Amino acid sequence: MSPAHEFHYRMPSQVHGYRPGSHHGSNIGGGQAFATHARLFDHPDPRRLDLRASLRNPGREWLVRLHRQRSAVTVHALVDVSASMNFGSPRTKLDIAGDFVDSLGRSAFRVGDPVGLLAFDTALRDELTMPARRHRGAGAAMRALLHEGRRLAAQRGGSGAAGLRRAAERLGAREGIVFVVSDFHWPLNTLRGSFELMAPALVVPLVVWDPVELEAPSRNALMMVRDAESHERRALWMRPALRMQWRDAIRHRRAQIDDLCRAHGVRPLYLSGTFDPETLSRYFLEMAG
Repeated sequence: MSPAHEFHYRMPSQVHGYRPGSHHGSNIGGGQAFATHARLFDHPDPRRLDLRASLRNPGREWLVRLHRQRSAVTVHALVDVSASMNFGSPRTKLDIAGDFVDSLGRSAFRVGDPVGLLAFDTALRDELTMPARRHRGAGAAMRALLHEGRRLAAQRGGSGAAGLRRAAERLGAREGIVFVVSDFHWPLNTLRGSFELMAPALVVPLVVWDPVELEAPSRNALMMVRDAESHERRALWMRPALRMQWRDAIRHRRAQIDDLCRAHGVRPLYLSGTFDPETLSRYFLEMAG
C-alpha cells in the first residue's frame, strides 16, 4: 500500500508516555519543544547552555534549556463483528473496516505507535484479538482477523454489542487513541457506558453504513427484507410514506449518535461504502485546530 493510503493522526493534547514517539509529550527529554530553564549544576549538559538567559539570571548561575520529549501512544481499534456488519454491496461493512485497520496499522508503524485490535459482538471475541504491537505487518494481520470475523459472523448470527463494554474494560482507564468501528445498530446505552470506561483515551467513533441502508428503493413495489442480526424475513410494500419514514429513521439515528458523542466530548466520523484516509486526516487536523 502506498503512503497515500495512510492517514495522519496526532493526540490533540500532551501525553505522558516515556517511550519516544511523535506526539506532544509532557516529560522532559530530547525533544524540540522548549519547556523551561534549569541550572547547569542540576542538568550537566553544556550543549544546552543558554548564554542569553544565563546573563539575565539574577542568581548569576549558568542555565541550560530543557525540552519536552515527543512520546508514543498506544492505539487500539475496537471493531464490531456482529452479523449486521456482514451486510453491504458490493463490499460489506466489515470489508470497509478491514480497509481502515490496514491503513491504521501502516499509519501507526510510520509514527512509532503500537497498535492492537479487539473485536466484539454479543461478547468480546478473543479469537479475533491482536495485542498492541509495533510491526510493519500489523495492518495486514488485523485485516486478516476481520476477514475471519466475517466468516464467523455469518455462522454465528445474534444481535447486540455487549462485548463493547468488555473490550473497554480490557483496555482499562488508560491514555491512548481508541477507534470504535461499528454500524451502531444496537442500543446506544452500551456506547454510553463504554465511553465512561475509556474516558482517559481519545475515542474516535467510526460509523460504517452501507449506501443501501441510507436510501430507500425508489420504486413502489413489494420487497422482501431480512434482518441481518436475527435473520427474520418480512414483506414490505415500498410506497412514498414508507420511503419518508425510512429517511426520517436514518436522520433520527444519526442525531442520536451525534448527541451521545457530543455529550462525551467526541465527534463521530461517518463512512459510507468506502474508507478514505484523507477524510480521517482532515478529522484530526480539525481537532488540532
